[in-house]
Amino acid sequence: MKNVVVIGANRGLGLGFTEALLKRDCHVIATVRSALHGASLEKLAVESTLDVMQLDVADPISRQRFHRDLATRKIDTVIHNAGIYGPRGLVPGKIPEDDWMKVLHVDTVAPLMVTQGLLPQLRLSAASGNPTAIHFMTSRMGSIADNGSGGNYIYRSAKAGLNAAVRSLALDLSSDGIRVQLLHPGWVKTGMRGEQAPLSVEESVAGLLERCAELEMVDTGRFVDWFGEEIPW
Repeated sequence: MKNVVVIGANRGLGLGFTEALLKRDCHVIATVRSALHGASLEKLAVESTLDVMQLDVADPISRQRFHRDLATRKIDTVIHNAGIYGPRGLVPGKIPEDDWMKVLHVDTVAPLMVTQGLLPQLRLSAASGNPTAIHFMTSRMGSIADNGSGGNYIYRSAKAGLNAAVRSLALDLSSDGIRVQLLHPGWVKTGMRGEQAPLSVEESVAGLLERCAELEMVDTGRFVDWFGEEIPW
């Protein structure tokens, strides 16, 4: 049975991943920022292959507790989904520094900090011959080459920073046999992206899980969308 950690599982894509993985007979460790955010997972709590754990990715103490509680657990796959968008519609001269730093912390720095603490278990899994992977939810908006409209300074820069860091991570972990990829889920009907989005959570997750399943070491470090299209950096 594959052991999968889903970071940020209380709603949207994270909840969709959790539901789909349970149907595929995976053992899922799903994280929520606080007990108040875990209500959406209650209907899945009867699943014996689901563990719900508290993790605030931006809080070092919460991360330390999470890493300690998982220290003896087997982990094959990590899916990073936690993230925030920040204020929208900002123009030069009106960009708040505190909000920018908060989004950079949650979207760029925190996923790598969480990953660092899980590396011992991931390396052990890979050394045992298990397919081992880390998947990061990013956005096409983090592509510098694809930016033809400007704006969205905070979110674009946070995802571009994540992309750069994860690309380096993929190269550095390749010798350990750990596969890494960056995934753009598409424009999905979630609380962050809006009801006018064309993709349902179920459609996006189905495509994303296909990309996860087909990831080989030769593809590590790729930046692709839910349908498998390569996205320029």
